[in-house]
Amino acid sequence: MKNITVLVSGSGTNLQRILDSIESGEIQNAQVSLVIADRECYGLERAKNHHIKNILIPRGKNFSSQLNEVISENTDLIVLAGFLSILKSEFCENWKGKIINIHPALLPKFGGKGMWGMNVHRAVIEAKEKESGATVHFVTSGIDEGDIILQKSFDVMENDTPETLAEKVHHIEYEIFPKAINKFFGN
Repeated sequence: MKNITVLVSGSGTNLQRILDSIESGEIQNAQVSLVIADRECYGLERAKNHHIKNILIPRGKNFSSQLNEVISENTDLIVLAGFLSILKSEFCENWKGKIINIHPALLPKFGGKGMWGMNVHRAVIEAKEKESGATVHFVTSGIDEGDIILQKSFDVMENDTPETLAEKVHHIEYEIFPKAINKFFGN
């Protein structure tokens, strides 16, 4: 059984999708063994509702080292699911090749510092992009620079707004996140 640690900052809808995918067998031979949040959020409640160990580590100077202390050595994969804190390069090196993130755009476009949530969708609209989507990628010390595991796109329509893009991207995230985790585990 593979152990997954999930890092969250918000409502935890992608966490819920992962949990549902494990329950349904879509993701096989894996379990979420730990959920860590960097702020009070509903993602912690989701973990409690599923009887999963959960920890709140408020962001601060020693955040990455505190993460290292609580994440078990037998962790096979760390998943950033709507996680907004930037991880220190030492942490990324320590867990190299074992941390993945989902990003609400088609990387390498619209990645990097400040590119999260509605900021991404506004940038896509302002750039008059013809398509958008979501990307699951490895986490490195460079923000949104890790190798792409899986990506899926859709056409941006003339009447799309940042809000409609966000909704479409969320559906893509739900579709590709479990597939990317399976791909990581070789399933």
